Amino acid sequence: MIANPIKELFSAGKPIINGWISLGCPFVAEMLAELNFDSLTADMQHGLLDYKGAFAALMAMRASGVAPLVRVPWLEPGMIMKSLDAGAMGIICPMINDRKQAESFVSYMKYAPSGVRSYGPIRASVSTGDNYGFEANNNMVSLAMVETKEAYQNVEEIVTTPGLDGIYIGPADLTISLTNGKLAAGFDQREPELLAAIKHILAAANRAGIIAGLHCGSADYAAEAISWGFDLVTLSTDGELLKEIASERVSHVRSLLTYNNK
Repeated sequence: MIANPIKELFSAGKPIINGWISLGCPFVAEMLAELNFDSLTADMQHGLLDYKGAFAALMAMRASGVAPLVRVPWLEPGMIMKSLDAGAMGIICPMINDRKQAESFVSYMKYAPSGVRSYGPIRASVSTGDNYGFEANNNMVSLAMVETKEAYQNVEEIVTTPGLDGIYIGPADLTISLTNGKLAAGFDQREPELLAAIKHILAAANRAGIIAGLHCGSADYAAEAISWGFDLVTLSTDGELLKEIASERVSHVRSLLTYNNK
């Protein structure tokens, strides 16, 4: 089967720039796939995609060669396995809080004897090439989200889970959980206590030799995160990118109209 670009980039020590699909439009997924991202994630947790929407997004990505990921709604074996069967080459799983949950997550990603995944790669055996059943276990990427106070406290155990490929920090939920809701949820956190927590999680992942991922809201913060040692950074979402450029263009036109009417 084809090699997973994320694993290749990580092995080569190169950063992975991830995009985020939340709007549920296959054409948006296709456009983003042509814009030099290394990977794209179809978000079924908070995005507007159901399983059929994620399936369509994965198909739209295929021609580009970008690594297709899915963020599943929860730690639930059926949806994890169906997402892999649909052609996802990696899964981001939210709210992994301890070693036991991380072990369960890994087991759902792998066929026996390494795990409990059921065989039926309805699209994956077509989209990823021959020999899927024998090579998938070592080619899929499992990223556990560390985004709660409990996960933060258990991070050393989580990152050393056998077979886990990496962690992915959700800064919004992490902010809510670590500050008991005193600070607003969001990306690109600068508060000292949150930066310290993010870098603590990063250091744990680096020591374990696994992928460290972070959801970012801007290019500047993403580049800075890579300089800290993050291996994978998400550069905003399709919805946020659309809103940002639309707001910029409308504001610019209005400013020109104001200037020209003086």
